[in-house]
Amino acid sequence: MSAPAPVIAIDGPAGAGKGGTAALVARHLGWHLLDSGVVYRVVALAALRRRADLAQGDRVAAIARTLDISLQPGTVTVDGADETLAVREPEIDSAASKVSALPAVRAALFDMQRSFRKPPGLVADGRDMGTVVFPDARLKVFLTAGAQERARRRYRQLKDVQPGVSLRALSKAIEERDRRDRSRAASPLAPAPDATTIDSTAMSIDAVAEAVLALARERGIGRP
Repeated sequence: MSAPAPVIAIDGPAGAGKGGTAALVARHLGWHLLDSGVVYRVVALAALRRRADLAQGDRVAAIARTLDISLQPGTVTVDGADETLAVREPEIDSAASKVSALPAVRAALFDMQRSFRKPPGLVADGRDMGTVVFPDARLKVFLTAGAQERARRRYRQLKDVQPGVSLRALSKAIEERDRRDRSRAASPLAPAPDATTIDSTAMSIDAVAEAVLALARERGIGRP
């Protein structure tokens, strides 16, 4: 039986740069990409549209199981509809954090996330990729940054498409999400014991990606 495809897991809090870093690393290696945060955003969006109580794990998990989610670079398709912009709405941030804390939802999405693991390899980013979903990942990175810097990054992403967005509100939302993610009972946000921590506060996304690729080269992962 052949060995499973190698995985690079990149975990960390909201706004640390996981998504951009993972996309650059996957592109360089020619590997598949899993943005698990987008998966939970899709579930949150669907639950809100169906007026589901976000505290009812079984109900939200049932919704999650019905969704046909396709992730391509820069595009999120759900049940055949382009939801790329919808999943980035500010209210989805908080909702995604809430549904991701539900054990029933995490269980419902576990197999779907693992299905992204295909040759030649997978770069997966999220909050429990290296601790729960892919504990045998060849390389585990915990990417972090200061809360204020993460809020500024999110503000720069949103200010042109959402003119009324507030830096203060984003900062508060990120601090609240950090609290929820670190204190939840199911897969709390924490680095894997064998993860390498990278603080991206003063780094460009290209520099962070190169740091991850350097770690991969040290371990003989992927192409030179």
